[in-house]
Order: sequence, then structure tokens, then C-alpha cells
Amino acid sequence: MPHLSVDDYAIAARELVDSKVWDFVCGGGGAEITLAANRHIFDTAMIRPRILVDVSICDTSRLLLGDRWPSPIGIAPTAYHTLLHPEGELATAQGANGAPMVVSIFAGQPLEEIAKRATGPLWLQLYWLQRRDVMTSLAKRAHDAGFRALMLTVDAPRIGRRLRDMRNGFAIPPHIQAVNLDETVMAATHQPDGIAKHAALTFDQRVTWADLAWLKSLTDLPLVLKGVLTAEDAALAVEHGVDAIVVSNHGGRQLDGAVPAMRALPEVVAAVDGRCPVLVDGGIRHGRDVFVALASGASAVLIGRPVLWALAAGGASGVGELLSLLNAEFEHTMALAGRPRAEEITRSALYG
Repeated sequence: MPHLSVDDYAIAARELVDSKVWDFVCGGGGAEITLAANRHIFDTAMIRPRILVDVSICDTSRLLLGDRWPSPIGIAPTAYHTLLHPEGELATAQGANGAPMVVSIFAGQPLEEIAKRATGPLWLQLYWLQRRDVMTSLAKRAHDAGFRALMLTVDAPRIGRRLRDMRNGFAIPPHIQAVNLDETVMAATHQPDGIAKHAALTFDQRVTWADLAWLKSLTDLPLVLKGVLTAEDAALAVEHGVDAIVVSNHGGRQLDGAVPAMRALPEVVAAVDGRCPVLVDGGIRHGRDVFVALASGASAVLIGRPVLWALAAGGASGVGELLSLLNAEFEHTMALAGRPRAEEITRSALYG
């Protein structure tokens, strides 16, 4: 059966993936209030279609940080793709079909090998580790491999209480490795609740805005800050020289009850006031959602869990088909909404 929606990939993947791994991928923090809210806000957004507009050609492309994206859809950083498919991030990068991919610090494949298979721009996602020598090495390896940006995740000084994983006693299987990090550093992840234990041992909870200058000094790559949810922090990010912002609550996996990313997006966009691109992630499941995000002020969106579902269901070709589907849905929405160009997807395209 053809996959006609993102939900179809989820259904196909669910039959193939171990139940504990499924909960690790799909679960959220606490009672999963924020996880549900991320999706709900898209379901309640209503579009104001315009009529008698030439929509014979709808331009989905987007210029961001010096690269032309085929659409405003990129792949969000998610750890351990090798949990879902033997080739892991190699297959994801190959299947990206020109879309940008943010590679997790906890990738299961070497950065250099991912770069060889990539079909679109690569960014490297980092957590702030206590060992700055490791961060330095990763940043320089990414630069040398041709990555186009560094992304610092800032909403996880410690890991959220993920009850599904705690109840399952979930641990990363011993044969799954974060190969770009020293295994002596990663050993705790192979124990029950090991991800939280590893974070407590290795993440630097003392980092502040003043430390960003050091990270920016490592390479000449743009620095993207992921996990911004307030106007105050957005303004500080710009003041500290950040090149782009991702409005994100970590897919509902961190602070439960945190504001949905889409609700926070307008105030972040207003605070940035055009000084850098603003992206958003969390709950995006249809090309219509991409349209809603752009109409709310986003420059682009990042997709997380659906990419993993497609990877599990079909490897590189599954990822490519998923991204093609989302882009086709987005283009179709543009046409039916009477807004064939990105600059026309403004707040006026939504009710309320």
C-alpha cells in the first residue's frame, strides 16, 4: 500500500520497531502535556484562502544561511538513527533529497561518512559538554567535513523525566554506539535510565550566554540556537551573535507543560524583528502545518519523529518519499490558499 500521509509511515514503522524503542522515539516528558499541545495547535489553525490567483507555479524553495533549500523543510536532530535502521544516519542523509539535515551529537555513524552520503546541507547539533575538548573536536570535524552550521541545543541542561522510558527500563543497546564520542564517556547510556544518567555526568549545567563567544570562536560556521521559547531569550540570542534560532520545546521531551513551540513562535519572531532567521519544530505532520508555521513567521521548519518512522519503514527511499510527500502537500496548500510565493505566506493567511 502506498504511504499517503505521515500517519501511514507511523503505522508501517510501528509494526517493525521494538516497543521500547518506539516509546523512546515517540514519548515525551512527564504526562506528555506539551507533546500533545504541539500537535493540537496545528489542528486548530484555520487558513484564509485567496481566490482568482495564478497558482500554476508555486515556488517552495527557500534561501537560508547561504543555501537554497528545495522547500522550507529540514530534518531535525534526533539521536541514534541506527536504532531504526542498520545504516542509520547514512540512509537518512542519502534520502534527504537535497533537504538540509541536522546531525545529532549522538549519531550512530561517523560525521565524515554521513557527509559522503549527504544530498543536502548538513548541520551538526551539539549539547554543551563539560569536556570542551570534545566539543572543539566535533566542531572542527564538522567544519572539515563540509558541514554548513553548528546547532546548539539549549533546553536540556538535564534530561526530562520521560516516564515511558523509565517504566520500560529503556537503555541504548550495547551494539548501538554514539560513534563520534568516546565510548568511555557514553558507557552510562547502556544502563536503564542511562540517557538521563549520562546527561547528568557529562552536560555542563553552568553554561551561560557569556560562553557562546567561545563556541563561535571554534569555526567560522554559523551558530544556530535550538530551544528558544521566549521573546527575552530571542533578543539575548541576537545580541550574542547567534545566526539563527529554532523555536522548540524538544518535541515535548523536556519540560512538560512548556509552551507549544507554535504558540511561542510569534513573540520570538517579533523580538528578533528580522535580524536572523527563525525556524520552528514540534508536531509538524503535514505540508499544511508547514504553511501554518510560515504564516506564523517561521523561515522554515524541522521534522523529527516522522523522519525516523520513514527511515524504519523504508530506509533511504522511505525518507526521500516522506520529504517528497510533505513538500507536495505544502505546495498543494500554497495553491489552494492562493499564495504561490513564500513572501505571500504571511499572518494574513490565518484566521485569528
